[in-house]
Amino acid sequence: MNETSYKLAERLVPTTYLHQASESRTAREKLIRILMEQHKCPEEGWDDATIELFLNDLALMDSNNFPHNCGVGEREARIYSGLVSKRHYRLGHGIGRSGDIAEVQPKAAGSSLLNKLTNCMVLDVIRATGVRKTAACLVVPLATGMSMVLCLLTVRQQRPDAKYVIWPRIDQKSCFKAIITAGFEPVVIENCLDGDELRTDVAEIDRQITSLKPESIAAVMTTTSCFAPRGIDKLEDALAVNSYRQCKTNIGVYRVGRVDAFVQSTDKNFMVPVGGAVIAGFDSAFIQQVGKMYPGRASGSPVVDLFITLLSMGIRGHKKLLEERKALKSLLTQRMEGVAEKYGLRVLNTKNNPISIAMTLPENLNIPLTELGSRLFLRGVSGTRVIRTSDDKMIAGTRFIGWGSHSKSYPYAYLTAAASIGMTEEDVDLFIQRLDKCLEKFTGTKNTKETYGSENDVTRRDSKSYTRGSKGEING
Repeated sequence: MNETSYKLAERLVPTTYLHQASESRTAREKLIRILMEQHKCPEEGWDDATIELFLNDLALMDSNNFPHNCGVGEREARIYSGLVSKRHYRLGHGIGRSGDIAEVQPKAAGSSLLNKLTNCMVLDVIRATGVRKTAACLVVPLATGMSMVLCLLTVRQQRPDAKYVIWPRIDQKSCFKAIITAGFEPVVIENCLDGDELRTDVAEIDRQITSLKPESIAAVMTTTSCFAPRGIDKLEDALAVNSYRQCKTNIGVYRVGRVDAFVQSTDKNFMVPVGGAVIAGFDSAFIQQVGKMYPGRASGSPVVDLFITLLSMGIRGHKKLLEERKALKSLLTQRMEGVAEKYGLRVLNTKNNPISIAMTLPENLNIPLTELGSRLFLRGVSGTRVIRTSDDKMIAGTRFIGWGSHSKSYPYAYLTAAASIGMTEEDVDLFIQRLDKCLEKFTGTKNTKETYGSENDVTRRDSKSYTRGSKGEING
């Protein structure tokens, strides 16, 4: 209600009570006003009531929610199911227009404003986490693979004669298939073995650039987050070769000589459902071109999810999650080392991988190694990868020897686990207990050494979702 409505309400309810209610609403509206003024992610997260108040106001700004609206076009945000309408907060127009995913829609002022604010908040979060020179970003309703395709197609417009994309090998299909889908020819760079760790072969990248000629190369597409035992790409070491710059985010599309864009998934980085990605870079003009490359309008669902999450999380909540993740990576490594020692195995030394951990597996058993992964999955452990290093895979006409291991000749079979954002100490404890039990049965070894706690000692919460506290903190 506005001020006039509160005055009129005094005829029915005592003024003192109404004054308290008015102050409460004013406090919520102040948070919204600050967001509109600063275009930054709030330092402290909002409560759900404030977020829903703002979402409702934004929805009422879209033409499909106008009381007097008479839509006679082909696309009028008509939603048959009431449940679907509630799920989307009555925001039905999506984002962007046919020529630009970032463009404002005349029919959807509220959805357009929500989209702009989300991009602003994400940019603020990226800068707050250390990539301060990021100039612009774009939230798109695509996962990372198709987002990289969009970036590569933008590069194709700028370098129409270029034919190749140089790609230091990372055994995840989406990276490789993105190059093929964008119409380029991938040049696969095998990694170098440095102790246990696989590192970027910078010298080979240099040789390929010289051999193929720089004008024929569209991009160098590399990664700063991957499964162990591969380390992140050594872009800093390549400065002397081609003036690359390292970006501490997840997946990058790098043009020779500079960073044009980096891409990161919204689900892995911000704890929202799968379906979105952030495309960011140090040249706002290039990011704008990526937005204009997107054909047609786009779904607003991933943007709304991220908008709600960032308002709920706040800068402080996000930083806390990152700090917890870093601490749990150390804890997970320590606990896996303890299990490995019991069975004569070892955790591989991959100091340049900040998220993933790899542990060697028993050799010369009559049971297939993949059986261990199956047993873990049946015990409720998801996300582990069992790599035999002997698998071959054909992808788009290219044969990869040792698929899954990022190398054609990695010397050990191994299992990986990752400490990602949102992980809890309870997850670590349960994983270690179940891994120990599976290895005991898998190897046929009755080991008398104690593991950390017991599975029965750990009390599981009914829900593994994170909920905000009353003051904005993240409660696990």
